[in-house]
Amino acid sequence: MPKKRVLGSKKMNSLDKLVLIICLLGCLCAYSGMASVWYDRKAIIINGQRRILLSGSIHYPRSTPEMWPSLIQKAKNGGLDVIQTYVFWNGHEPSPGKYYFEGRYDLVKFIKIIHQAGLYVHLRIGPYVCAEWNFGGFPVWLKYVPGIEFRTENGPFKAKMQAFTEMIVNMMKSERLFEPQGGPIIMSQIENEYGPIEWEIGNPGKIYTKWAAQMAVGLQTGVPWIMCKQDDAPDPIINTCNAFYCEGFYPNKNYKPKMFTELWSGWFTKFGGAVPYRPVEDVAFSVASFIQKGGSFVNYYMYHGGTNFGTTAGRFVATSYDYDAPIDEYGLQREPKYTHLKYLHNAIKMCEPALVSADPTVTNLGRNQEAHVFRSSSGACAAFLANYDTKWSVKVTFGGIQYDLPSWSISILPDCKKEAFNTAKVIPPRFHAHMTPISSFSWQSYVDGTPTADGDGPFSSIGLYEQLNVTRDISDYLWYMTDVVIDANEWFLKSGNYPVLTVMSAGHALHVFINGQPAGDVYGSLDNPKLTYSQKVKLWAGVNKISLLSVAVGLANAGTRFETWNEGILGPVTLTGLNKGTRDLTWQKWSYKIGMKGENLGLDTVSGSSSVEWAEERFMAQKQPLTWYKTTFDAPVGNDPLALDMNTMGKGQVWVNGQSIGRHWPAYKASGDCRPCSYSGWYDENKCLSNCGQASQRWYHVPRSWLKPTGNYLVVFEEWGGDPRDKSITFQYVLGFNSTVCLGNENDIASIEKSVRETTATHEMLFSSEYCTAQAIKYQNVKTAKVTTLGVVIGYTGTDQHLQTTLHIHAKTSVK
Repeated sequence: MPKKRVLGSKKMNSLDKLVLIICLLGCLCAYSGMASVWYDRKAIIINGQRRILLSGSIHYPRSTPEMWPSLIQKAKNGGLDVIQTYVFWNGHEPSPGKYYFEGRYDLVKFIKIIHQAGLYVHLRIGPYVCAEWNFGGFPVWLKYVPGIEFRTENGPFKAKMQAFTEMIVNMMKSERLFEPQGGPIIMSQIENEYGPIEWEIGNPGKIYTKWAAQMAVGLQTGVPWIMCKQDDAPDPIINTCNAFYCEGFYPNKNYKPKMFTELWSGWFTKFGGAVPYRPVEDVAFSVASFIQKGGSFVNYYMYHGGTNFGTTAGRFVATSYDYDAPIDEYGLQREPKYTHLKYLHNAIKMCEPALVSADPTVTNLGRNQEAHVFRSSSGACAAFLANYDTKWSVKVTFGGIQYDLPSWSISILPDCKKEAFNTAKVIPPRFHAHMTPISSFSWQSYVDGTPTADGDGPFSSIGLYEQLNVTRDISDYLWYMTDVVIDANEWFLKSGNYPVLTVMSAGHALHVFINGQPAGDVYGSLDNPKLTYSQKVKLWAGVNKISLLSVAVGLANAGTRFETWNEGILGPVTLTGLNKGTRDLTWQKWSYKIGMKGENLGLDTVSGSSSVEWAEERFMAQKQPLTWYKTTFDAPVGNDPLALDMNTMGKGQVWVNGQSIGRHWPAYKASGDCRPCSYSGWYDENKCLSNCGQASQRWYHVPRSWLKPTGNYLVVFEEWGGDPRDKSITFQYVLGFNSTVCLGNENDIASIEKSVRETTATHEMLFSSEYCTAQAIKYQNVKTAKVTTLGVVIGYTGTDQHLQTTLHIHAKTSVK
């Protein structure tokens, strides 16, 4: 090995100097390639520049690939720099070693679309995600790995977690998706909101945290890793904040940036709960207050919430994951939230040179008012004037100029002089999507029937089994069946005072059948999933068939050791009021059957539906429980989002062309306090609620891309006995800004008039109508117009190749 040349040991000649310069430049280039994304105390640094980064969560499985480009473009147009997403382990590895990255789970395609739009990606690998997602994103098979305990110092868990994390990182590297490779991924996340769990379990949690951090950093992604809600995140991992407000948060080291990885733009809807919403004034206030106190990264959770298709929702979480996000479940802009936040983002970006270069100087402007001023050495200046008073607007003087500050608001002055934005001064109109009925259906039905202990297919055992141990989550449904022999001498047979059957269950819903007849239903809630059925049941002398249908409504997604939580009937099960008092049925012979007969036959598919005989609509029983309904339909004309109105149904599931829309439960009415809500003051998920006394979820999103032009197959499984007839289930256009509607005749115009009849502000809606050509509407440039009695002006413009219809609405808009 040659001796190393010690710099300065002797005089270098010109050739030596040239070689040294080349080597140093090579090292610098290599370093910049390896560290083109890093951080300091002020911000994330990308290619040598500190950045104020505005981000939004969009979860790829909660929308369709056909929706992704539009969602991402809307995010970019709204002023975002970054798209944040979790990686959903149970979607990608449904069985051990069998991977799935297609359709809604095509993670690489999703990231590449983001890259094409010119945005960055924050990839939250986890692989625990919470996210109100089934089992927190863990595959159910993981629970049955021998010796496993989730999220702690446990060898089997760490081995599986590391294998999945490495697989995802290697996939991203192979596709060259990390920023140092020329891709869009600028940050990754390991674990998720683990701090509270670590605090609860103690030392094993601390050991696990250090291991997870070391494992992640060792994967050498070339970008920073973060841990959210993890105050002891080991270096170099950045600890970050998730909450409604994070202005008081600071990272655990003064050389790490202050980051807000989940600013909750609203809240999720649970079955049985009212629908939460968060006023945009307060969302903007939270962003501005975080930035004025040195924050440099803000992510909206969610920017587009989407839909929990199939059975992906967590326990008692609704199928809609709208989250009151700036882009709604259907992909439409929610106004004024979307545009007001866009204006906020513009103002913050104008302040960026000062924000990344200086720390704020704080000046008192009044009793509940203050100014945060950023002045850089280059002369850039930005000011944030805050009024924390929850009741009173005030006038403050700053720099010799007077400013009006509404209550609970912050004004942004990008040049320390002119107000560019105030969080409470909302300019965009308040507009919410309208549902316009467009079609109804003719139905056929099939009654699933009630299995018994001696029927085909069940297996038997002594005692009661926990539900997930039996189903492994391949179905929401598990039948518990047993026989009860009643002696002819039982007194209740003469008196008519029937015995009481009591069934105690860990949840989530229960349907009781005695001798094939329905005998009642009970169900729990997110806050209390356990339930008890206790009712008199009509028994006869001899053998009685007791059939109990236990229904899971998603698996737990959060909590310490949530993988150990139970579902299903665990007992005791008793019969009281007999001659000998109480008979305990818990430890007698029980038979089990997974799923409904219709599920096992594949009635949600066209091919499977031919295996049974369906009753025509005129012969359908009314409000019959455990009934399958099917119909066919043609795709509604246009490109507007579609929703099914399920308001007259009870509980069950819905499929279109074999793809599951999700669980429906409109019969579970929303409870809560839906009093008027002010944006001013501290927000929590119970402050602003809507839909009290109505269905927690009435409308169910049907993606356009799931439909064929004709011959679409719609199936509803109804547990409780809803009635789809009399046009009770209908398709609805979801009309919002930038909708596409073909206005071809008087009926179309009347329909639009009706949809805006309840309106309060003036706005304009643009309807692009390429498909109108198929209906032979041959308007040339502005040839016709119609002024309606509502003041709606409809003009047709465009060419034969591309028709464009502009609808100006001068009427009311409903305000939430």
